[in-house]
Amino acid sequence: MLYIAERSADDPKFGATKLNKILYWSDFIAFGKRGQAITGAEYMKLDHGPVPRMLVPLKNEMIDENDADEISMMFHGYKQTRLVAKREPNLGGFTADQIAIVDFVIEALKSKNASQVSEMSHTLAWEIAGHKGTIPYQSVFLSDDGVTDGDREWANGIIAEAS
Repeated sequence: MLYIAERSADDPKFGATKLNKILYWSDFIAFGKRGQAITGAEYMKLDHGPVPRMLVPLKNEMIDENDADEISMMFHGYKQTRLVAKREPNLGGFTADQIAIVDFVIEALKSKNASQVSEMSHTLAWEIAGHKGTIPYQSVFLSDDGVTDGDREWANGIIAEAS
């Protein structure tokens, strides 16, 4: 979270919602590409999209330990709550590939505001999860486009090979 806050310090649209979505997309993209999430956090469904279940306690711990601050301000008529890093993040536990995924997500969402990143996270997996229900990492493989003719053709080929 400190790394994301530091890298997003110059993004006027960065706030709590965008932090949640950067974490979410980074973890789920990493799982889809490498079979392992970056943080391993459990994500739950809330009204504005997926949120790491332990985000608030971890954020509060960072604030209590003087590693970060949380500031609130108005942004285009909306209250924006922003995490501000007060120390350099320790990246020792992360691979270069993991950091590259986070950087990719930060850059991809940089031009988006909280409403836009929330809407983008309302995927099929989010839709079918119950309120505060867990969104499994495997759901990254679900398609929001439904089953296509190509999907059926691929599945029939697999079935034919197995017969």
